[in-house]
Amino acid sequence: MSASNFTDPSMVRGLTQRRLGRRDALRLSGLSALGMALAACGVEGKGAPGQSAAPDAVAKFWAGKTKNGKIDFANWPLYMDPEHPELKKFTAATKTTVNYQEVIQEMGPWFAKVQPQLSAGQSIGYDLMVITNSIQFTQFRDSGFLAPLDHAKLPNYAKNAGEAYKKEAFDPGNVYSVPWASGMTGIAYDRSKTGRAITKLADLWDPAFKGRVGMFADTQELANFGLLALGIKPGESTAEDWEKAAKHLKDQKDAGIVRNYYDQSYVDALGKGEVWITQAWSGDIFQKNVSDGTNFEFVIPEEGGTIWTDNMTIPVTAKNPVDAIELIDFFYQVDVSATLASYINYVCPVPAAKDQMMKDAAKLSGEDREGLEEIANSPLVFPSQNEYSKLHYYVTFEAANEQQSFQRTFEPIVLG
Repeated sequence: MSASNFTDPSMVRGLTQRRLGRRDALRLSGLSALGMALAACGVEGKGAPGQSAAPDAVAKFWAGKTKNGKIDFANWPLYMDPEHPELKKFTAATKTTVNYQEVIQEMGPWFAKVQPQLSAGQSIGYDLMVITNSIQFTQFRDSGFLAPLDHAKLPNYAKNAGEAYKKEAFDPGNVYSVPWASGMTGIAYDRSKTGRAITKLADLWDPAFKGRVGMFADTQELANFGLLALGIKPGESTAEDWEKAAKHLKDQKDAGIVRNYYDQSYVDALGKGEVWITQAWSGDIFQKNVSDGTNFEFVIPEEGGTIWTDNMTIPVTAKNPVDAIELIDFFYQVDVSATLASYINYVCPVPAAKDQMMKDAAKLSGEDREGLEEIANSPLVFPSQNEYSKLHYYVTFEAANEQQSFQRTFEPIVLG
């Protein structure tokens, strides 16, 4: 993705205010909150990290389960048109009713809320839940809380999902999950201040911007860029790599290059000129440009950026798993995926939805047509293969002690 100023309507709708709230919630569910949740819950791993579910495990879970004609669906706020057109279409086609609730606000508290019931083998009241590829995903998986998906029941996913969504590091083989939508982390900058295009993570360490660089206080996002700057893929990193990345980040700090480690306030710092170049969540920048008339630019750096994915999963205690997996596959119909993406404007996991959007746009006129075409042509909704090749998933943890070691490694940079 070249450095460019994305201020078109496709970036204003959904990937601005909607993503701001969604991204902020993800940030709030950070590593410290999870560490406390793990300590309180005393969760022990029961799954097989990073391995495909054995065919007999799939067969055992799905044996004897039948359709019941209803689904309880837990999702994040602002992740579907309030009129629920997709769900209405699903109900019309299948006669299955869907109770859709926007009850997931943060991953840490959500895990803590449902863990007691899941540990006791009890229903959490939902058959389908959307969870992030965060540390909590590992805990859900390794605690045996997620049902292994029967891919024979997911023909639309097999046919229409992008290749990038069939080889995710946090769930190899998509044993327990398939994507709902994704978002990206990169660099934002003010060209009028930097005097040149920003294209590399190395620019965040450039002495020319001493005291004008913003980094994230979120230790996972901070660590990602430290690792990527050294050519290390976060999802494949080791404790030794973390130490190297921490030193690289500390050198950046000690050199006076970093002005501050920001939460969502980095947007205001960029707007006030306190920082010229900063780690950024893409949607925030579009909102800022539109609301304040600024001209900031966003780029996925050459060394790479990160991608986070919200995933559809079925709790192992779901009362209606057959109905739930049918709905999961329904969302991978091209036309359904297109209408969903046209509302939320996140990275869409179905590449063919782009052409469907263009066909839909051709039936419209004026601003409606223009807006839908701009969404379809946006690289932040439908990244190219080159852009996908530069996006990496987060560091994954196979045990609580690994997460705690990671936190001890990077937290002093932010707090010290």
